[in-house]
Amino acid sequence: MDSKRREKRFPFLTAHKTLADVLADHKLAALGDAYVNFAYSLAVSNRKKQPSGVKVKGHVLAEALKKAGLRERLSSRMSRHTLADAAEALIVYAWLQNYITMGECVAVLEKVEDSIEAFSQLLTTVKNRVKF
Repeated sequence: MDSKRREKRFPFLTAHKTLADVLADHKLAALGDAYVNFAYSLAVSNRKKQPSGVKVKGHVLAEALKKAGLRERLSSRMSRHTLADAAEALIVYAWLQNYITMGECVAVLEKVEDSIEAFSQLLTTVKNRVKF
């Protein structure tokens, strides 16, 4: 999908020139929070074979971001909360820009029971697909 078509699909999506811009977008992180919790809830539901609502803890996303090799793209003086926001922003950005589907996110997250490892794998996948 070309960039003009993406803009029409989600008119609120602003142009990001670098990965660092995406990681620092607090408004995108707010949307990403809901997206990440929903995707993970679907993955857990599939694994348990029953509906589950799960809230992903900030420390899980912060550790996964580090494990995925994305920490060096951010300022050194960031809290764990800010790192988690960065992970959420990147994941939802990848979905909004059609770099990954919800189904792919769920599939990656349900493969591994350890949540840090699961999100690390998802963030690595996203990192390898997102291009600027």
